[in-house]
Amino acid sequence: MIPLRYNVRSLLVRRTTSLATLIGVALVVFVLATALMLTAGIDKTLAASGSSDHVVVLRKGSDAEMASSIETSALSMVLAGPGVKKDSAGKPIGSGEIVTVILGDKADGSGGVSNVLVRGVADNVMELRPEAHVIEGRPARPGSDEVIIGRAIRGRFKGMDLGQHFDLKKNRPLTVVGVFEDGGSSFESEVWADVETVRSSFGREGTVTSATVTLDSPSKHDAFKLAVEQDKRLGLEVLRETTYYEKQSEATSMLMAVLGWVISVFFIIAAVIGAFITMNTAVAHRKREVGTLRAIGFSRRAILMSFTLECIVLAMTGAAIGVVLASLMSFVRFSVINWASWSEIVFTFQMTPGIVVTSVIVGGMTGLLGGIIPAFRASRMRPIDALRA
Repeated sequence: MIPLRYNVRSLLVRRTTSLATLIGVALVVFVLATALMLTAGIDKTLAASGSSDHVVVLRKGSDAEMASSIETSALSMVLAGPGVKKDSAGKPIGSGEIVTVILGDKADGSGGVSNVLVRGVADNVMELRPEAHVIEGRPARPGSDEVIIGRAIRGRFKGMDLGQHFDLKKNRPLTVVGVFEDGGSSFESEVWADVETVRSSFGREGTVTSATVTLDSPSKHDAFKLAVEQDKRLGLEVLRETTYYEKQSEATSMLMAVLGWVISVFFIIAAVIGAFITMNTAVAHRKREVGTLRAIGFSRRAILMSFTLECIVLAMTGAAIGVVLASLMSFVRFSVINWASWSEIVFTFQMTPGIVVTSVIVGGMTGLLGGIIPAFRASRMRPIDALRA
């Protein structure tokens, strides 16, 4: 087998063409890895919103909270279901909520607008979602026009920062008194207001859009689901909160994944062509080298493997650079519109071992596809013809 240092020396001699191929592969891997990180970030953000011992109750046939409507009179029957966890006072831990969206003006001076999700919550919201806690300011007072906002949207919209004001509806200003975090979940892209304030502002008297209930344990889900869904008076369906938010992420994450792969395919084609040109040029200028190698006893198979390995090494180096560059995106916050709620969610890019492996494999395959034909051509050269070149 031809020593690897021969291939390394060859790449260093052809610095310009080698660098062009390396940059091309690095760009391919960067785009692909970033797209996959984008999808992983969306999935993680929405998945983090769900808890295994929580259930979401919706109107039967509804696929999202905004499309649902539950009469408040039905809440007591829902909260009386089997397996519902009680607080220290013996009250069931759960509440009805109203979810809606408002149009917010971007605070970056671009003049842009986007939908912001507003969740009308009960006064036990922090007990219902213990992972959420106020990191600055204070909780909103029940029954007031005070709100707390998730840290992800803090300062992204006009009036949405501590001590500032924004309109829930025309002539209905709300005051931001606190900023909360919730482990990076999609709740951090929401505004939490008093449920009665939201209800009266949007004419939702007597109804909520959903109910969230804490169970004694995840194993109580089936019994609770059976009791609620079999009550024909209610007309409700029950979902595990984790399942609900996984479904909410499907459309958005699928779109990001498809767009990422489509863009990556075009870059891959360009990189394969670049690798092919690089290796084809190398073969054309190294006929005497190939002839010498064949003359001193190296087989056609050794030549084929050597030239193929040379392109793969170049591609893998570019892939490694692309992965490193993509990992820096972990420090960037990005926002997209969640198709399920038509509101903006903010998340970070997530690098995972699976993304690293996939990106490196794609980078290596790019080099293999670009180098295999020139390598085969080099291996089929006759020693005498090569030495005469």
